[in-house]
Amino acid sequence: MVFKGLHSFKLLIVLIGTAWFLGGCAETQLLMHASKRIGLSGTPDGIKYKLGRPYKIKGVTYYPKEDWEYDETGIASWYGPNFHGKKTANGETYNQWDLTAAHKTLPLPTFVQVTNLSNGRSLEVRINDRGPYAHGRIIDLSRRAAQLLGFEKQGTAKVRVRILRDKSLKAARATGKSYEVAKGETPITVDKMPKASVSSEPLDAPAGAKPVSQAAYKPVQAQPLAQPTSAKVVEPIVTQTAVSASNIYVQAGAFSRFDNANRVKAALAQVGDVKITSVLINGKDLFRVRLGPINSVQSADGILEQVIQVGYPDAKVIVN
Repeated sequence: MVFKGLHSFKLLIVLIGTAWFLGGCAETQLLMHASKRIGLSGTPDGIKYKLGRPYKIKGVTYYPKEDWEYDETGIASWYGPNFHGKKTANGETYNQWDLTAAHKTLPLPTFVQVTNLSNGRSLEVRINDRGPYAHGRIIDLSRRAAQLLGFEKQGTAKVRVRILRDKSLKAARATGKSYEVAKGETPITVDKMPKASVSSEPLDAPAGAKPVSQAAYKPVQAQPLAQPTSAKVVEPIVTQTAVSASNIYVQAGAFSRFDNANRVKAALAQVGDVKITSVLINGKDLFRVRLGPINSVQSADGILEQVIQVGYPDAKVIVN
C-alpha cells in the first residue's frame, strides 16, 4: 500500500510518536525503517528483506533460498576493519561491533545460532550480508561475534550454524516479506525486530572426561573492546560448557545410490584416503563420500581445493 500527501504525514507523526512513547532504540529504528519502506522518504534504507538470484564466485554457483530447517556444521571465519562502514548485501551499513554475519544462501535477514564446537560458546547473530567466498567456510561473522565466540585471534573455528525459525520468520515479516500461514501453523505476530542474543548450548562431554558440575562454570564477562566512541555495544554474558570431541572432513557429496558414491570415491583416490559412509536422513539412506578425519583447518582447505579441481565444486568442509 502506498501512502501519499496528508495521510502519509499523519502516519509518520503517529510512528515517530509511538517510538518516543516506547522509549527504546530498537523500536525507534524499526519504525523509522517502516516510514521509509512505505515511500515517505523516497529511498529505501536500513533493514529490508532480500533473497537474490543465483550467483557464481570462484567457479562455484550459489543458490539463495529460504531454508527454515537449516542446520549445518563447518568452519567459520570473521571480517571486520577492512569492511567496516561499507554497505552489506541488503543495504545496511556494516558495523563490525554488531552481532551480524554473512552467509552464502540464507535470506537477508535471517537469525541463526552459532555454536563454537571447541569451547561450547553459543551466540545468536543476524545474517545481513553475503559470503564468505573462501572455499570451506560456511559463515563469516562480525569481529564482535568472533570475540564473543572466542576465536578472533585464531581467525577460524569449528562451528554449528542452526537457523532460528520463528525469529527469522518474524524478521522477514517485519522487513516487508509476506507469508501465508500454512494449515495447522500458528500465526506469528510481529511487534518489533528480534534482537540477537548470547546463550550457551549444552554439548556432550568428550569420551573419558571426568564429570564436572555446572557450578564449576562461571559466567565470563566479555572483555572491553578498543573501538570508536560512537559505537554502541551491548556487553552480553557468555557462558561456557563441556563440548564433545569433533573431527573435520571434506565431503565431496551425498548420494542416494551406492554405485554413484563409489564412482566418486574412485575419482578422488588420487587426492587421499576416501571413505563411503551411510546415514539415514528423513527416512532415506544416503551414501556420503568423505576424506578425513583431517587434523587442521589448513589441511582441510588444501584437500578441499584438490577435490574441487578434480571436478566437484559443491564439495565442502564439515565437522562431526
